[in-house]
This record gives sequence, C-alpha cells and structure tokens, in this order.
Amino acid sequence: MSQALTLARPYARAAFAIARDAGALSAWSDALAFAARVAADPQVAGVLGNPKLTQADAATLLSPDGAGELFGNFIALLFDNRRLSLLPEIAGLYDELRFEAEHVVKAKVTSAVILPLIEMEKIEAALKRRFGRDVEIETAVDESLIGGAVISAGDVVIDGSVKGKLGRLQTALSH
Repeated sequence: MSQALTLARPYARAAFAIARDAGALSAWSDALAFAARVAADPQVAGVLGNPKLTQADAATLLSPDGAGELFGNFIALLFDNRRLSLLPEIAGLYDELRFEAEHVVKAKVTSAVILPLIEMEKIEAALKRRFGRDVEIETAVDESLIGGAVISAGDVVIDGSVKGKLGRLQTALSH
C-alpha cells in the first residue's frame, strides 16, 4: 500500500496543480472519484489490463460526462505510464491536497443509528470550533456501536460509542 501511495503522490500533485490553475478543484475531485470507482471495479480492472485497450478507450471509460479535455489528457498520461490502477490512491491524495488548500477538514461520523439533522449540526459546529476550519462530514451507520458515535477527522478519533466505553471499562477492570 505504501508503494502505491508513493507512486500515486506525484500524479495527485500534478492533478491538483492542473485543477487549481483551471479553477476546477471540485470538478476534478468529482471526476477523480468517478474514475477511481470505475477503476476499482474488478470487471473493469480486467479490461484496463487488456493489451488491446487503447488510450482513447481508457479515457472514455474513466472520464465522466463533462470532465473536459484536461482530465482526458490526465487519464491518457496515466494510461501511457501504466498507472491506471493507482486511480483510487490518486483520488484520495488529491482530496487531501484540495481540503488543505480550501482549509477544510474532512470528518466521518459513524453512529449506531442515523443521527437527526440537529445532532449533525451540533457535531459540525463543535468540529469547526476545535479545528478552526470548515468541516465536510460523511456519515455512516454501524449498529455494533450499540449507541453513541465515533468521529474521525484527520488524525483525530473521538470514540463516544457505547462499544468503545465498554471496551475501555473492560481494560480498566482487567488491570
């Protein structure tokens, strides 16, 4: 995995520079996410490895509608260098660069049940105060948490779940 990230990093930086210069950070983020999802599909991975696949076919397959010529050229570059399999890593690294440039923290809130909108707004406000940046929140549901939530934002993880509390209690009691 670390080798894939090392190989993907210069491509992510190049994509970011192109998108920044074109004033299209968000559009490139969406296009890279689309290309990463398509490239990660096992059936498509087989097609991408086919020696009969042309550069134009790869660009058509991996570019969403309206992505533009620059994005198609980027996909062509990845094709020429046999780096299409790195698209998921490139997309992730690109988003990190984008969020840093836009002063946004990406957070994931995993809860035992779907949280009401008012609770999500409170969590967003608290994270904004803590990080001093705008926050983009992704939500997920994991019933095994029993109750509460786990919030991951960058390197910070806040475990307020019942499952986490029970685990910490068990550890404390066993020592």
